Amino acid sequence: MHAFLDFLGGGLMQFGWVGLLVYLLVATQLTIFSVTLYLHRSQAHRGVDFHPVIAHFFRFWTWLTTSMITKEWAAIHRKHHAKCETEEDPHSPMHKGIKMVFWRGVELYREARTDRESIEKYGKGCPDDFIERKLYTPHATMGPTLLLFISFALFGLPGVAVWAIQMAWIPFWAAGVVNGLGHWWGYRNFETTDTATNLTPWGVWIGGEELHNNHHAFPSSAKFALRKFEFDIGWSAIKLFEAMGLAKVLRVAPSLDVRPNINVPDMETIKALLAHRFQAMTDFQRNVLKPALREEAAEAGGKQSLLPRALRKGLNDDGRWLKPDARKQMQEWVAQRPRIRALVEHRARLAAVLEARGNDAAATLQNLQAWCKEAEASGIRGLQDFSARLKGYQLQA
Repeated sequence: MHAFLDFLGGGLMQFGWVGLLVYLLVATQLTIFSVTLYLHRSQAHRGVDFHPVIAHFFRFWTWLTTSMITKEWAAIHRKHHAKCETEEDPHSPMHKGIKMVFWRGVELYREARTDRESIEKYGKGCPDDFIERKLYTPHATMGPTLLLFISFALFGLPGVAVWAIQMAWIPFWAAGVVNGLGHWWGYRNFETTDTATNLTPWGVWIGGEELHNNHHAFPSSAKFALRKFEFDIGWSAIKLFEAMGLAKVLRVAPSLDVRPNINVPDMETIKALLAHRFQAMTDFQRNVLKPALREEAAEAGGKQSLLPRALRKGLNDDGRWLKPDARKQMQEWVAQRPRIRALVEHRARLAAVLEARGNDAAATLQNLQAWCKEAEASGIRGLQDFSARLKGYQLQA
């Protein structure tokens, strides 16, 4: 009887609370790495390839600890990028509400799984071998069930509590925090066409997924940290695997260079802008629009309240995410200020040039040259300086 009670209290391992905590941290970090390195960076975006042994370990671990199917996860995530911040986005806080995504994000994931047409459309290229067809996909829930028995056998009743925490780990941190707060609160390095934010510059706790705005700016990049002060623990793991010959990095965000004294945009400019269009829009906001707003405030006696902060932010994207009344207020304010109106119009036209992917390169170049010519004829110094710098954009060799 005493032996049985000992088993219930600590299982085969008889770990104390410190040992259980260490196990939990290691196990959950392995789950986070399996999601961010394998499901996200490798399968969904093809930014990195792993040695078959490592890739299969990640696939097995996600089956064991989350019951997520590789094809379904990759498809839902790819659809998120393709339909970001629209009604078709599987988990946009802008349309489904931050409370829904944060607290019930796993329900949205389950709902998205039932859309088999989207799964087939966006899930191409994922594993379809014997073990996927016979075990991982048809028996997805068997993994967590098996883990429950293993946890109980190893750690007794405390193992059941540890298992419960493991089951909640990805639904909370990935489906809730990243998908929810990652489109609601934080800082932005890039003025992307969605609401993605970086939750913290040190992407450690959630495998680097905290750098969500960076990821949306360069989705196929295997590296999420893009500023000197940022750290992506997932990228550190990839570099370690690469040094061991167990990973091959396929894509990272290209570096931007600026050539001096370029009179007319050329094809080098176009190549750089197509890769760094969000950087160009960010430069416009920081180096053209923001200084002009400060000048307007100074001329009005420093009254920043002329335009509330939320509406000033709305100028970056024509008030796309503002409520109708707020958008109307912003538009009326802009209409009364010719210089700001001219800058907003130039920003919108530049965005249209960079987002017109259906055009061929020659047409895009012609449109960009016309835009630069108009910017330089505007008489607005900040806009002229921006145009001169923009023409010199090129990808760093």
